[in-house]
This record gives sequence, C-alpha cells and structure tokens, in this order.
Amino acid sequence: MQDFLAMGGYASFVWPAFGLTALVLGLNVYLPACRERALLRELARRAAVENSTP
Repeated sequence: MQDFLAMGGYASFVWPAFGLTALVLGLNVYLPACRERALLRELARRAAVENSTP
C-alpha cells in the first residue's frame, strides 16, 4: 500500500493533480446549482411583483 501511495516517486505530482481534478469536478456541480437557485429565486420574485401589480 505504501508503494501505491508513493506512486513510484511521483506522488508529489500525482496526488495534487487528483486533488485539483476533484476540486474542478466539484465546482462544476456546485456553481451551476447555486446559479440555478439564484435564478429561480429571481424568477419567483419577479412573478410575485408582476402578480401583485393590478
């Protein structure tokens, strides 16, 4: 197991690359979800304003 984690001496390059990849993939899920929630809130606010105006 120790040999696997050492990655043949390239662990200092491999593990940060895995970490950066995981971060980017996580952001690719998180940021659009946040944007969608913000847009839905804005649409609901606009609909409420439009419906309250006679």
